[in-house]
Amino acid sequence: MAEEVKVYPAEEILKMLPHRYPFLLIDRLEVEVLGEKGTGIKNVTINEEFFQGHFPNNPVMPGVLQIEAMAQTAGAVVVAQNENYANEKRNVLFMGIDGVKFRKQVKPGDQMKMHVERIKVRRNIFVFKGVAMVDGHVVSEAEFTAMII
Repeated sequence: MAEEVKVYPAEEILKMLPHRYPFLLIDRLEVEVLGEKGTGIKNVTINEEFFQGHFPNNPVMPGVLQIEAMAQTAGAVVVAQNENYANEKRNVLFMGIDGVKFRKQVKPGDQMKMHVERIKVRRNIFVFKGVAMVDGHVVSEAEFTAMII
């Protein structure tokens, strides 16, 4: 029997991660396997602060923020496995990023889905593979290593 997808709204994500506006880049989290696999959803709007300078006449979501959104998704997937996550303060720290590829621009009005899957774990260090997609097309991908403290 397949495990049921657990859905976390923004209010729960705020309890999982220390990130806040304007740097919280997940609006919804869907966890397929606690601690291992899930999808973050980011509704990209023209109101995002980064569009003011990136770029004024051609708004494009910066690639580095796409990777950050994937990393936040992975961090939340890991934190969600602890049922007591709301009462524990944890930070997720980037340690490395490999194999980054940008395939397509992310524009206002897009819904970006960040699919992440754990490929390695050793104590509190996790390696995830992430793929960000818009309308079924890959927009960016990377492998990243993070530590949860």
